[in-house]
Amino acid sequence: METYTRKRGHRARLALSPAQEDRLNRQAHAGRALWNLLHDLFSMCGRERRPSLAYLEGEIRWARKNVDWLGMLPAQAAQAVLKTYHQAWVRCWEGKGGAPGFKSRLRSALSVDVPQGRDLRVVRVHRRWGMVNIPKLGRIRFRWTKDLPGVSRRCPAGRITGARLTKDALGWHIAFRAEWAVKDPPPQAWSESHVGIDRGIIVPIALSDGTSYDHRPWLTATEQACLLQAERQATHRRRYRKTGKQTSKRLHSVYDRIEGLRARAKRRVLDWQHKTTTAIADRFTLVSVEQLAITNMLKSARGTLAAPGTNVSQKSGLNRRIAAEAWGRTVRLLDYKVTARGGALVRVPAPGTSLRCSVCNTITPGSRESQANFMCKNLACGWSGNADHNASRNIDRAGLELASAAGRAVVRQT
Repeated sequence: METYTRKRGHRARLALSPAQEDRLNRQAHAGRALWNLLHDLFSMCGRERRPSLAYLEGEIRWARKNVDWLGMLPAQAAQAVLKTYHQAWVRCWEGKGGAPGFKSRLRSALSVDVPQGRDLRVVRVHRRWGMVNIPKLGRIRFRWTKDLPGVSRRCPAGRITGARLTKDALGWHIAFRAEWAVKDPPPQAWSESHVGIDRGIIVPIALSDGTSYDHRPWLTATEQACLLQAERQATHRRRYRKTGKQTSKRLHSVYDRIEGLRARAKRRVLDWQHKTTTAIADRFTLVSVEQLAITNMLKSARGTLAAPGTNVSQKSGLNRRIAAEAWGRTVRLLDYKVTARGGALVRVPAPGTSLRCSVCNTITPGSRESQANFMCKNLACGWSGNADHNASRNIDRAGLELASAAGRAVVRQT
């Protein structure tokens, strides 16, 4: 049985004191300013005369010794900023991404990298809390929600290779980078457990076996009312903001409230997606999903001045609901979880899956009566049922055909 290295990340919430949070904010802003300094230097020199990495490393060491606010940034974090900036340019030159740009103080996410795992010294001190060492900050508590390799008794093998501290509207978090050696799981028989998945809005996830996974609204009625009120306040206060003038503290406070509510909704989305995809990966070996062009589905219906669109507001509401479900992330989570268990995920072409009858395998006009109901207009069939489950059965059948044609090849996610 083949052995390979699996790499995963785990994100946990940090419990910082006010002094530690202030110092970490200063470190993150120092890293952002270092990025901007590198960007200015590269922009002035041009591609042909850009300085070497060795020269830049020496300049960064000198600046950390002689500039107080740059000295707050740990040496390894400063080297990580240089490495990340250089890799961004390499990807740009290879045509894999755009050129790196200036990082604004207000629009850029704060982050500090700890590239060496040996400096973290992670230990578990309580059922709910662990301790981690952060350079220039000391020992910090973090919320323990998952066993870490090399630390937990249940996961003794493996090691933590590094971490990244990030800040969002809900506070500071730490994302551990871990790796460990695992044995390639034996391939499972697809005929034993296979399922097709139809993603929707009314029914978020419908399975071909008749079950479905639903969720509550990501925000409660009270939270939705608070979000609407904050958005109206922001719109009102933006009217009195003069062009070129600094944003007022009152407007910043409203922005913070909006970001906090949206971050809370996103956290609930991720929690539901992880639990749902884990349950599906534990039950089935072959999972088939539609290959949707989500970017094209989210295009606006506004049109142009010469040819204005119709039902623009309805299409905008539909786009918001599709984006809130995060269908692409659901497939990515399913992909690595099913593969890690010895199964496979198959992407099925989307055309015809919702219009075809899953019993007689024919497409007749008018069979899709509504968003929720399907009634086959073929006189020899006449089957009726839920439209989402009908589509999921078609996806399951097409996935089995594609998997049988492709053989037993499984793409391993590391």
